[in-house]
Amino acid sequence: MAVPKQVQIVLFVTVILAAVAVHAQRDTCGAELNTFLPAPFNSSRLLCRSVWNGFILRYSHLQIEDDTTNIVLSAPYSSGWVGIGFSNDGKMVGSSAMVGWIDNQGRAYIKQYYLSSQASSGVKVDEGKLPTTDVHSAAVLYGDNIYLAFQLKSPLHIARQSVILALSKVSPNKFHLAEHDDKTTLSFDFSSGDSVSTYYYPYRLKRNHGAFAILGWGVLVPLGAIVARYLRHKDPLWYYLHVLLQFMGYIIGLAGAVSGIALYNRTHSNFTTHKSLGFSVLALGSLQVIAFFIHPDKDSQVRKCWNQCHHWLGRLCIFLAAINTVLGIESSDTNISWKVGYGAVISVLLISATCLEIVMCTRLSKEGTCAGGLQMPNHHHTLTVT
Repeated sequence: MAVPKQVQIVLFVTVILAAVAVHAQRDTCGAELNTFLPAPFNSSRLLCRSVWNGFILRYSHLQIEDDTTNIVLSAPYSSGWVGIGFSNDGKMVGSSAMVGWIDNQGRAYIKQYYLSSQASSGVKVDEGKLPTTDVHSAAVLYGDNIYLAFQLKSPLHIARQSVILALSKVSPNKFHLAEHDDKTTLSFDFSSGDSVSTYYYPYRLKRNHGAFAILGWGVLVPLGAIVARYLRHKDPLWYYLHVLLQFMGYIIGLAGAVSGIALYNRTHSNFTTHKSLGFSVLALGSLQVIAFFIHPDKDSQVRKCWNQCHHWLGRLCIFLAAINTVLGIESSDTNISWKVGYGAVISVLLISATCLEIVMCTRLSKEGTCAGGLQMPNHHHTLTVT
């Protein structure tokens, strides 16, 4: 049955009006603030910049006569909290932040926090170091946006600030903040209304670097070594699993190294030891791959020496990779979940290797030996790192 033309027109108009209403609820630099924000934050003279993912930063020129700056941050909001932090080095640890949210009863809160450590206990409410004035800060929900408004006393020599923007979909519980769902860092000059220099810290690139390195060098390569040592009685299954795991580990680990180089070129971080160990692990892993293709014949006089070099260089590669992973996690601004996750991986690998070693020694003791030496099958090439 055909839809009447009048109904079509009504539906079309309804859709247009709904779209206009949704767009009207989105904040823009041209929006009027005097209908819902208190003075002095509702001034039309505030400078405005769209900075990140719907976050809009408004600010006044640095007032030389009283050294104050009015700041209004707006962001799309449905639940949780929104925050803006100020840092000397762009990292969250050591920064102070203004955080706002709306609770389940519709009450608005804005609090200052100091981030003394990565642990939740290190996020301290009402202990920030931002020099706020006697003007009351405000958090306002208007449309689909939350507005955080506050005034700072800002000496001219710190007008350019490393600003951290963060959000979470989980509302604070008794003023304890849930972990952020996303964040970014930018450099912002509050003394100039003509130019803004933004720098986005590559958090996603850093996460990719860590994830690739842990999966490649910290999981797959050790698993390949475990398979070669403890499952070689399952010939030829152990060999194919060993080669597959080692090559996958090397490729993913190589992706971690490439992302690490890109991260260094972006941030110029001073992690000399971590970088040096990373190149060492990559070099040892590359030698193992090269050794797979240029191994001597099984009857060659240098085959035994080749086997020993292959095994011990592989062990050294795994050991240095584990050390470097711990060093990377400790030296970066990561949360506790990375430490717990990698600790669990190491624990599982060590416990598994210990149990398999006991089982192998028990089995080989019946044959009069528990050396566990690796004997290469005559019909296979090998990529062994045990």
